[in-house]
Amino acid sequence: MFSCYSLYFVLIKLLQHGVIIHTFVRHMRLKTGPSSNGSLLSIDARPVNSEIIDHLAIYKSMPFFATKFYGAMATLDIFETLGPKEGQISAEIWVANYQEGHHDKPNLIQAGWSIAPSYYGENRTHFVVGWTADGYDSTGCFDLKCTGFVPVNYAPITPGDTLDVKSKITIKIFKSKDDGDWWLHFARGGKNLAPVGFWPKSLFNTLDSYADHIQWGGYTSSLLGNPSPPMGNGHWPSEYSATFQDLQYINEDGMVYPPIPEHGIQSYVSHKECYQVSRFMTNKFSYGGPGGCTN
Repeated sequence: MFSCYSLYFVLIKLLQHGVIIHTFVRHMRLKTGPSSNGSLLSIDARPVNSEIIDHLAIYKSMPFFATKFYGAMATLDIFETLGPKEGQISAEIWVANYQEGHHDKPNLIQAGWSIAPSYYGENRTHFVVGWTADGYDSTGCFDLKCTGFVPVNYAPITPGDTLDVKSKITIKIFKSKDDGDWWLHFARGGKNLAPVGFWPKSLFNTLDSYADHIQWGGYTSSLLGNPSPPMGNGHWPSEYSATFQDLQYINEDGMVYPPIPEHGIQSYVSHKECYQVSRFMTNKFSYGGPGGCTN
C-alpha cells in the first residue's frame, strides 16, 4: 500500500514547463527518526515498488517576467474529502527560488490545504505548510515535523489543524523587510489576516534573499495504474468548482499587486483528460476535475 508519508518526503524538481511537482523517491526504505543533519524527520516505510503519478492544475509566474518576488497570496475554497483511501488532494501556494546549476533542489516554502489519509490518519481537510532548502533531499518537512517553521503565540491556526469545509481561507506568504524572515499570515473568510508563524531566512541559501517562482493551484497523487482522486471539489472548472481568488504578488516594500493575465501568469495542467483550469479573469481562476487518470 502506498503511504502518504512517502508522499510528503519527496524530491521537488523543475520540469521543462517550469512547474514545481512532487516526484516520489522510489524503491526507498525510510528510517524512523531524524536524518544525519537532524532536520528531516523520516518515516519507516516499505520500499515502494510502484510509480507515483503527480497531477497538477495550476497557474504560475511567467519565466523571466519578474526576476524577484517577495511573496504571494490568495483566497481559496476549502472542501471535505471525496473519499481517497490513499494518495493526496491539495490546493496550495508555492514560493520558490532555484539554485544556480541545481534546479532539482530548490529552496521552497508552501502552504494550503491537504487531504492525505496515510499522513494524517483520516480523511479530513488539514492546513498544511512545508519548507526545504534542497528540494526535500536532506532538509525540510511538513507542518511541525522538524525544526524550521516557527509558530507564534495566539495564531489563528496551527499547521496540521483541521479546517472547516465549504469555507474560504486567505493565505499570505511574504518576506518581512524588518527581519528578512518569510512570514505566513492566515484568515478565515478573507478577513482579519493574522500571523501563524515564520520560516527564518537562515534556513535557506537562495530563498534568503527573494523568490523567483510562484505557483497557485491544485494537486493530486496516485499510484500508476490506480485511478487518480478528484481535485478541488471534483467538478470541472465552472461556477460550481473550486477557486483561487484575489491572487497577488508581493514586492520588496510589502505592497501587493495582481498578476497581469497572459503576461504575468500562465496556466499548466499535467493531465487534461482528468483536470483543468479556467481562464484567469478578474484576478480569479477555477480548477479541478473528477480524476480517474491511471498514468
